[in-house]
Amino acid sequence: MNGQIALGDLQDLTNLTDLLRRDGFSESAVTGKAELFAAAARTLIKAGRSADSPARAFFVPGRIEVLGKHTDYAGGRSLLAAAEKGFCTVAVERDDRQVTVRADEAEDLAEFALDGELQPTIGHWSNYPMTVARRLARNFPSVLRGADLAFRNDLPPAAGMSSSSAMMISNYLVLAAINNLPDRPEYRENIDSTESLAGYLGTIENGQSFGSLAGDMGVGTFGGSQDHTAILCCGPKQLSQYSFCPVRLEKRVPMPDQYVFVVAASGVIAEKTGSAREKFNRASGLARAATQAWNKAAGRDDAHLAAAVAAAGGADPIRNALAETKCGDWPAEDLLQRFEHFYAESLEIIPAAAEALACGDIAQFARQVDRSQELTETLLCNQVEETIFLASSARELGAAAASAFGAGFGGSVWALVEETSAVDFASRWSAQYQQKFPAPAQHARYLTTHPGPAAFQL
Repeated sequence: MNGQIALGDLQDLTNLTDLLRRDGFSESAVTGKAELFAAAARTLIKAGRSADSPARAFFVPGRIEVLGKHTDYAGGRSLLAAAEKGFCTVAVERDDRQVTVRADEAEDLAEFALDGELQPTIGHWSNYPMTVARRLARNFPSVLRGADLAFRNDLPPAAGMSSSSAMMISNYLVLAAINNLPDRPEYRENIDSTESLAGYLGTIENGQSFGSLAGDMGVGTFGGSQDHTAILCCGPKQLSQYSFCPVRLEKRVPMPDQYVFVVAASGVIAEKTGSAREKFNRASGLARAATQAWNKAAGRDDAHLAAAVAAAGGADPIRNALAETKCGDWPAEDLLQRFEHFYAESLEIIPAAAEALACGDIAQFARQVDRSQELTETLLCNQVEETIFLASSARELGAAAASAFGAGFGGSVWALVEETSAVDFASRWSAQYQQKFPAPAQHARYLTTHPGPAAFQL
């Protein structure tokens, strides 16, 4: 019964708000989250589960990539925050291997088994929980018990805030708790911390192996574990600087008390398993090819660009290698451009920005963010007109700093704004966007969030 609560009790809003307040949510967020948990519990009761059933409830946040555009899978670093928006998931275990996931009342339903031969439904949200179930059945063959899950989610979908990763982690946490995965020897051999768990969950998504836990098909994109790290490892009222491959905490930086993030989801869909997948995979493919070109020229076997920089002792040897060494069909100029973006973002901008914020130098922080935004437009080339405009517009309207974030090719822009002016700022930002891009603006969403807690079980 550890960590469980009667399903019916999850409809008690007073108790829920007290629990959420203790777990680090700002006062403005607790009521909304309590209502989402209560709605998810009602869905399971309507679906036939008894109100007396022992249930588990998890909050899994989305994330804000403050800085760190396409750096994680290349071993680079990111500056991250967990959002106060995310998935509120309620689950009741079953005594068979079946899993049901209900997204909205009982009408949007996915049903499948914990089966290593499961074929996920590509193009539907059920691809994410089904991919988790398939991988767990392969990595932990003795996983025997499924669950009935229901979730409510206040993240904008396919907007660069990691809604897909949050969904996967929600389902993982439920199945891991029900089946006591951390007690299994194959788990203990490979996963010894929250950071290493984030690394493992990243491989469930990208299909790679993790230690002796063999890889599988993933969801069709080759990303890293930045999203999973932010979701599992960040904390309230702070930003966290991590490096990757493996996941390592470098520093935590307090969020300035008077500021919040206002996030504009542009209304331009950035779904990694949809039309943006090929472009997303090109960015990661270029990073791998640049590493291969360096290894060929230097006679090395470095795993990623960060390792290459460390081995080379700086950027110039890699620049020289990329200018002279062909790697498959990738043009040398594309490889060099991809490396220049990685080097600037990971080794120059992020350390300087985090140090500035730690010292309370908002102006210097903003200069680093402005440079990051410029380079993502000119070197990484993963922006669209709408996100470029939103970042520029935010600065013109008085945001202390602003940047597009996420995989790119659509998605969202964050703006650092004084909390007392956040509502007015969002209104003016929305009006400018509506005037410039009326069609996508119809689907845009604006939200305000403090850095919130990492994923947790109530």
